[in-house]
Amino acid sequence: MDPFDSSDSLEGPSKTAATNAEVPVPWSRFSAWLECVCVVTFDLELGQAIEVHKLRKTSICYLSFPDSYSGCLGDTQFSFRLRQSVGRSSSWFGHEDAYNRDAPVTLQKEHAHFHGYVYFRQVKDASVKRGYFQKSLVVVSRLPFGNLFHSLLQVIAPEYFEKHEPCLETVCNEIDQWPAPVPGQTLNLPVMGVVMQIERALNLLPAPTVLPSVHELDLFKCFQSVLIHMQMLWELMLLGEPVVVMAPSPTVSSETVLALVSAIAPLRYCGDYRPYFTIHDSEFKEYTTRTQAPPNVILGVTNPFFIKTFHCWPHIIRLGDLKMSGDLPKQVKVKKLAKLKTLDTKTGIYTAYKTFLHKDKSFIKRLLKGIQKKRPSEVQSAILRRHLLEQTESFILPLERYLESLMPPQRSMSPWKTPPQIRSFSQDEFMKTLEQAGPQLTLKGDWTGLYRRFFRSPNFDGWYRLRHREMTQKVECLHLEAICAADLLTWNKDKSEVEIVDLILKLREKLMKARKHQLPVKEELLEKLEQSIQTIISSLPEDLQTLLHRQ
Repeated sequence: MDPFDSSDSLEGPSKTAATNAEVPVPWSRFSAWLECVCVVTFDLELGQAIEVHKLRKTSICYLSFPDSYSGCLGDTQFSFRLRQSVGRSSSWFGHEDAYNRDAPVTLQKEHAHFHGYVYFRQVKDASVKRGYFQKSLVVVSRLPFGNLFHSLLQVIAPEYFEKHEPCLETVCNEIDQWPAPVPGQTLNLPVMGVVMQIERALNLLPAPTVLPSVHELDLFKCFQSVLIHMQMLWELMLLGEPVVVMAPSPTVSSETVLALVSAIAPLRYCGDYRPYFTIHDSEFKEYTTRTQAPPNVILGVTNPFFIKTFHCWPHIIRLGDLKMSGDLPKQVKVKKLAKLKTLDTKTGIYTAYKTFLHKDKSFIKRLLKGIQKKRPSEVQSAILRRHLLEQTESFILPLERYLESLMPPQRSMSPWKTPPQIRSFSQDEFMKTLEQAGPQLTLKGDWTGLYRRFFRSPNFDGWYRLRHREMTQKVECLHLEAICAADLLTWNKDKSEVEIVDLILKLREKLMKARKHQLPVKEELLEKLEQSIQTIISSLPEDLQTLLHRQ
């Protein structure tokens, strides 16, 4: 199936072009970057007559149009995220491919969710009964490369709205010639006469515009009305708290949600998040039920109806159009949840949350002073990103040090015994280490309380499972290296045939796992071990040799 199906429809909103994940070989390069390209249009008379599709066609249609409250005229860009299939919960852990093995956790492909990147155009058109031309061009991918795909849409969408489908077919064919995304390599991605260059750290440099990366947002622009509350927002993200962002447009909604998720980098946000969420979303009932506590999810919405629906949620960020107070952006206030009742609710952060750590007032002053001095937004963003990064690293460092202490000592690795176990994580034991190696010097506050709350969050669960898997692989590597360094032929001399065959089978299994999971063991060591296995096999009776060669 082509990534662009030229069959057209006026169902509204409707998807008129798509491909699924199981594409034939000719589109394999296209599929390394995108799942599909969609065209969504609206027809007032035909209504919502949409067939079900493997890529959640109905959901994509509704998520690709701003709702009527946004009043988006002209061109608008935003993004959304949706589950691969209805009822399937988030499960990023455990999936691995060549790209994900080398990519930072915040840039890895998702296997249970799709990312949608939208270029929506609404302009007056007297030839249409509704009076407006309304259409969205959408690219759907498993990669969280917002800057790259929004830049791609800026190149192809205006051309498509002028020339229509033949233009998209050409673009799809060009993308099918792109090299696969590889972290650490410089890639040139040509499309419609523009070459977008991704450099080693997956940074995007499309001529003639230079962007800082394939995914990083302008954090300062996203957070300029909540700068004095950054400590609270960072803690809410760290703890995976349920948050609703109510914004005036899908652009502000999606950028704010993605900025919040990125605030705890390099730690991966392991809860669910929806940059743009509508009442038509298939998870609407799941996320708005009042019979249980709100889930660990961040929702970006624009419909005022959600104020009533989510009034029982613990944290609601109500954003409006940016207002200035003199030469500084007006900062929203923290307000009581009880005041969140009417559809015309004022801007503010509605929560009863009290931060564990104190605000860094000198940092806030530095940012506000930068505004007065007209410091460029990209510089302000870099300062903000560095501050958040250092705070997250200060928080994670004691945990990393403690994990290292759980590793078995290298001297305990014996080639003739099962690898020693990694010690279990003890919260109480970890807390005792904070007295000597805690992050108290960087920021004052109740660090112990913050860690205890963090242990109950999905972010700790995801972080620990990932690190435990990495530690397990490290133990496997050390054990394999000990085996490779051992004199297997001497050990073999006084052993029975049963013991030798058992050893050969175990060594083969270790070799297979090492290559399958690409463990960081030198290839020459693996080849030496393989040669030792073959030498041992050749010393056995012919019937056993034949049996082992068949396996």
